[in-house]
Amino acid sequence: MLTTNLSTKPFYNEQAVRWSLLAGGVVVALLTTFNVARVIQLSRSDTRLATQASRDEAEARDLRSSAARLRASVDPKALDLASSEARLANDLIDRRTFSWTELFNRFEATLPADVRITSVHPTVDRERGIILGVTVVARTVEDVSQFMENLEATGAFARPRPTDETLSDQGLLQATLEMTYVPGAGRPGDGGAPTR
Repeated sequence: MLTTNLSTKPFYNEQAVRWSLLAGGVVVALLTTFNVARVIQLSRSDTRLATQASRDEAEARDLRSSAARLRASVDPKALDLASSEARLANDLIDRRTFSWTELFNRFEATLPADVRITSVHPTVDRERGIILGVTVVARTVEDVSQFMENLEATGAFARPRPTDETLSDQGLLQATLEMTYVPGAGRPGDGGAPTR
């Protein structure tokens, strides 16, 4: 048997190379198709977003010009009038929710035996809340001081202080007290027990 190759042209296995090149070409074609599809998709998305952005900018311009027209059409006097009417309405609401019963129950629980209340005048202050002006008649300064201590001990009255003190013809001390009142703080029966 002869083991030598007598052909003039040697045999090469070209089929494996062809299949490798074909597979590589298919992969390149698939990747190219995917990239082209993504570029088209992103281009459409970019166009859609640019269109939406230009619409939004136009709408923002329209809204800004509309707001400027509305600001120019607002009458400052009418705005001040509406604001003062709203404050008045809020004051009326605050007064409506003020409980005289709760206030007098607190006074009853804290009033010493020798002190009498002659007038109570509440006012509503936006910063400080409800301010009470209370006029009392007492035998001594100590009785008025005891009343103020009892009020402060309830937690519902803050910083009671005398604003005016006079002696009556009968020798009684008449004092006007001013304090901040917080309805609902503590309980109406809380505080110093009345000295009787």
